[in-house]
Amino acid sequence: MKPATSGSGPAHDFDFFLGNWRVHHRRLRQWLVGSNDWEEFEGTSRCWSLLGGIVNLNESIATRADGTTSGGMGLRAYDAKTDRWADWYLSSRDPLHIDTPGIGGFAHGVGSFFSDDTNDGRPVKLRGMFSPIDANTCQWEQALSPDGGKTWETNWVMRYTRTA
Repeated sequence: MKPATSGSGPAHDFDFFLGNWRVHHRRLRQWLVGSNDWEEFEGTSRCWSLLGGIVNLNESIATRADGTTSGGMGLRAYDAKTDRWADWYLSSRDPLHIDTPGIGGFAHGVGSFFSDDTNDGRPVKLRGMFSPIDANTCQWEQALSPDGGKTWETNWVMRYTRTA
């Protein structure tokens, strides 16, 4: 069941994400080398809202096939002045470094967020997308572009199924 929202409008675009989720991960083992070798593993996530809905946090835990467990935290914040969301990620593997935020928003049921990043020391564009979204499922995928956004390689897909 989708949680009740405390309001409407862009400041509540992420209300669909509130609650507890089971997450199926599909991650490309090597990025931007033409690989098609994917690993799949399971995880959980829980998300809650702060500051009247303009901020939300999610904590994620994943266990890979080899038994290693990792965690992370997503932080999203809405800026009414720019009508944009910022989407950051902090990994338990590097807890003193928070990623450059993806900046974006939602249009036609799809949330798209873009940032400049690096991959193996080379500059890339990073795109994170939320879609399709309904009351009990959603998907997030990450893609990198080595050519300024002309082409994209999807390297991580997370399929969420609501548990509460």
